[in-house]
Amino acid sequence: MNRPLSATFLRTLPAAILLLLTLAIHTGTAAAVAAESSIAGPPPVEDDVIARVGDQDIHFAQLNTMLNSSAIVGLSVPALGTTERNRVRITLLDKMISANLLYLDALQQGLDRDPQYQDEVARFSEALLASLYRSRYLIGELDVSEQEIQDFYHDSIAPGTELTDAVHMAIEAKLRKQKLAQRQATLRQRLREDVSLEIRDGIMDASLDPQRKDGDVVATIDGEPLLWKEIRPVIEAVDRKQALMEDGLGIDTTKDRFEAINRVVDNRILARKARTRGLDRDPLYLGRLSEFRKTRLINLHRKRLLTRFQPDDRQIEEWYAANGERIRTPETRKIQMVVLKTREQAERMKQRIEAGELTIYQAARDHSIDPNAKKTLGEMGWVAKGSGFPALDELTFRLRPDELGGPVESPAGWHLVTVLDVRDARNTDIADAATRKTVRRLLLREALDRYVVDLRRNHFQVSVYDDRLNRLFRQESEWVNRLAEKAGQPGSMTRKRVEEMKKFMAQ
Repeated sequence: MNRPLSATFLRTLPAAILLLLTLAIHTGTAAAVAAESSIAGPPPVEDDVIARVGDQDIHFAQLNTMLNSSAIVGLSVPALGTTERNRVRITLLDKMISANLLYLDALQQGLDRDPQYQDEVARFSEALLASLYRSRYLIGELDVSEQEIQDFYHDSIAPGTELTDAVHMAIEAKLRKQKLAQRQATLRQRLREDVSLEIRDGIMDASLDPQRKDGDVVATIDGEPLLWKEIRPVIEAVDRKQALMEDGLGIDTTKDRFEAINRVVDNRILARKARTRGLDRDPLYLGRLSEFRKTRLINLHRKRLLTRFQPDDRQIEEWYAANGERIRTPETRKIQMVVLKTREQAERMKQRIEAGELTIYQAARDHSIDPNAKKTLGEMGWVAKGSGFPALDELTFRLRPDELGGPVESPAGWHLVTVLDVRDARNTDIADAATRKTVRRLLLREALDRYVVDLRRNHFQVSVYDDRLNRLFRQESEWVNRLAEKAGQPGSMTRKRVEEMKKFMAQ
């Protein structure tokens, strides 16, 4: 359940975070700043094609979609209009060029005619059509009256919340969802009212699965056959679910199998109804199907290439012998220490800490001669084995976690040391399975990179329109600056909301 933020909590927030929180509470997105003015969004672009790989165009909007729709592994997502964000987009552009090269290469090799690939595309198409039909006609046909919306608003929405268009739409959608849930019990029956359905005997018997062939008919829908190869993936999913459960406890495989088969039948019926409504010509359907075709083919091609590039043991060992320092990580320890002038002072301090008279934090703060100790409380961060003075290094890497060691002398004084945390050494022995796995992964990545570079140099033309890309970067930055300037003007909606939040905090 969402709970309101307390005024006490909000008073602790810096002004910049307060501004962002204010916008988020009222709108949910930073784009709402633009709603207070005539600046509704980034300036339209006549032609946002920023690169071309063979006959495949890459659009600026695609970079933004990738950047905004999900986290990108290994990349942060900086703010709009910043140089950092542009650097991330350039990295993404390089990845998209590589993906398009693999796509064109896959087409050239005829991988789009692979039966497994075609079956996956057909299943995705059917599921997508079924989903569109369900959302547009089964959910969309559920009437929600204005009175029902008003009743829900008064009964369930927090007092003082403005009934904006967005809130109105959200309430309507929620009520539709509730009504749909109420109708689920009769949904299957209504779907099949005008359908002639026959599910063949024996399909519920899992023991017969190994004997089935892809072309075996397991059901007919108005005379149209449903084949075992079309239903096998959902049956295998049921089997995997059972395997994940200890001893199969809590799993009714017959019930789950029956429901899985009927979902496939329902999707087939929904997809047929979708086609009669022309949803197979809908731009949303065509766009998503095209994206799936391309993405799935790229992944299939990459998987096959990686299988081809698998290194043998000799290659793995030779790479490690030549490049092992790139992945070897020595043991490191996070340490805390107190530094004193004499051995006698260090011995007495150790006795006091071990007796519980004071903690090592207090000892570092009040007695250490390290000039930074008052600020760090003696915490020195992570140190690698072999990186310090020999005697101190030997002590540090001999101690058990939380054991107090010393005193030991260095040019800085006499040290008492404790180990707060340990990170084990990694990739120090090629005989170790984890190390071999790391090397194998690096070799595969290098082989795939070389393959893509060869495609770019020798097989497909790649053009990157730097002038257009820089112009789009500049337009976005100028748009963000105009927004910020307008938001700071007297009477702006943003300033008004910040003032409202300040009043709330003062209560």
